[in-house]
Amino acid sequence: MSDLASSDRRAFLTATAAAETTAADAPVPGGTPPVPPAPGGAPARPADGTEAAPHADRELRELLEEVDPGRIEDTVRRLAAFGARHTLSSQTDPEHGIGAARDWVHARMKECARVSGGRMSVRLQSWIQEPDSLVPTPTRITNVLTTLRGTSAPNRVYVVSGHYDSRACGAAAADGDGPRADDDASGVAVVMELARVLAARRTAATVVLAAVAGEAHGLYGASHLAGELKAAGMDVQGVFAVDAVGGGAAGEDGARAPRAVRLYAQGAPAGGKDDSPSCRLARSVRDAAGDTAEVDVRVVHGDDRDRWAGDHVPFLERGWPAVRFAEPGGDARRPCDVDHTARVARVTAAALWTLAQAPGAPAGVQVRTDELGASAELRWRRGTESGLAGYEVVWRGAAEPEWTHVVQAGDTVQHTVGLSGDDVFFGVRAVGRNGLRSPVALPARPR
Repeated sequence: MSDLASSDRRAFLTATAAAETTAADAPVPGGTPPVPPAPGGAPARPADGTEAAPHADRELRELLEEVDPGRIEDTVRRLAAFGARHTLSSQTDPEHGIGAARDWVHARMKECARVSGGRMSVRLQSWIQEPDSLVPTPTRITNVLTTLRGTSAPNRVYVVSGHYDSRACGAAAADGDGPRADDDASGVAVVMELARVLAARRTAATVVLAAVAGEAHGLYGASHLAGELKAAGMDVQGVFAVDAVGGGAAGEDGARAPRAVRLYAQGAPAGGKDDSPSCRLARSVRDAAGDTAEVDVRVVHGDDRDRWAGDHVPFLERGWPAVRFAEPGGDARRPCDVDHTARVARVTAAALWTLAQAPGAPAGVQVRTDELGASAELRWRRGTESGLAGYEVVWRGAAEPEWTHVVQAGDTVQHTVGLSGDDVFFGVRAVGRNGLRSPVALPARPR
């Protein structure tokens, strides 16, 4: 990596505008009281993340118990009360428009960061968007970025985003109210609740919690964030766009589905549609959801619904694993179901915590079969993270949708399996000293 990229990485991880120092001490706009520390705090983690598995499990349970539906509801109601959160609406009115929503989210996030001991920073990422078909004049767009710097793997990044902009009946209808409690005050509420429950904790990897803008006009906020991460040379290993997750009480056919959530995961472009990086990330989410026993995660192999595109797409375009949470129905105009939103928040928190505390996915995985096809030798590069314990090799039959076998390979960079590579798919995953596992990495396909 060039010196410029290294400098950009440091800049991203430490970026906090000097002008925000005073704002951090100001009252929260809209009269909302300050956010207190997470109930009971959390035990500090050593820098190398070496707790035993039971300790990690206890921390996860405590984190999930702290997710507060009441706070999520308050956030959704407050965002809806700003009326027009349209990208082209007022940026200076203190009570109405996207500027008021931006300032409120920013102040709330600063309140969350106060209990982090300096690990969590909050900044406004602003730029001038040049005119296009939906933006008639140069327009300032601003993301609110909350970054929890990783303790032992700060360059490995996980992103959770929701978009705080909304629109009424048309992309150019800047003056009309668009409360959009579901789309996407619900997603922003999840992002803000994650900031609150994570602020007093330590994660091995870096977590970026983003309230982005400009979604309705072309995914501008997410694109700008993805571009900055790419320029900084960050190792983005998972992105979760949380968009319209408050309508879980009913599906498109009217049937009740209060515990279902769709997870859109782009499949591989040719063959093995469930083996893309995003699908492997989705498997990790589904595994984490099993710990919460609250949500039926329905993985859909595709970018999004037909004619739709979410804030995960700019990350996909840059080659990173990215998925989108969405309610099972398709009408984001219905009232927000706070209980469902809280369940999605817990599943997102479980997946994020597990991945951020586990080692990163193995790199450089290759497989070589002998001439008779009776065995397969897998090789990979050893990771450098201090909390790494070793690796597992997994495989499944060519017709199986899930991994069916696992073997402990140990702290090594190669393992031989007495199976034909023609009959099975192989993968490798890293295991931490805390017992947590990375997503599976597949061998590079021979050309």
